[in-house]
Amino acid sequence: MLRLLKEKEENIAQVLTELVEESAKGTPVLVEGKKDAEALRILGVEGPILTVKTGGKSFFEIATELENSRTLKIILLLDFDRRGKQGTNRLRQYMERSGMEVNLNVWRALLRLVGRDVQCVEGITTYLENLRLNLAANSKNS
Repeated sequence: MLRLLKEKEENIAQVLTELVEESAKGTPVLVEGKKDAEALRILGVEGPILTVKTGGKSFFEIATELENSRTLKIILLLDFDRRGKQGTNRLRQYMERSGMEVNLNVWRALLRLVGRDVQCVEGITTYLENLRLNLAANSKNS
């Protein structure tokens, strides 16, 4: 059990490191709302973070703005619930049609690792904290 928890924590940390590194290169990360953006800042993402659900814009308007801004590459990191999955697919389609490179690696990896337990990006910080506390408590008891 302890080994599995440790592996999960390491895998999540590795995915987040990939996100931090890609963002540091200037690749924008697109999330749903302000709390998601704040969570990514806590996790160490320092590059540009854009939000979909602020300003009342549609997915199409967001995609059009990104296309007009000459953004060539973007990381999509919407929530892991049904609406987030649908939004991810719609945005991916819009953006790929406009010639933009869409990175879904982080989203897919996190969905696989935490999707059953976490529904939104903002929940990753708490999930990771609890996982680390659980690991520390189990290490002391071993």
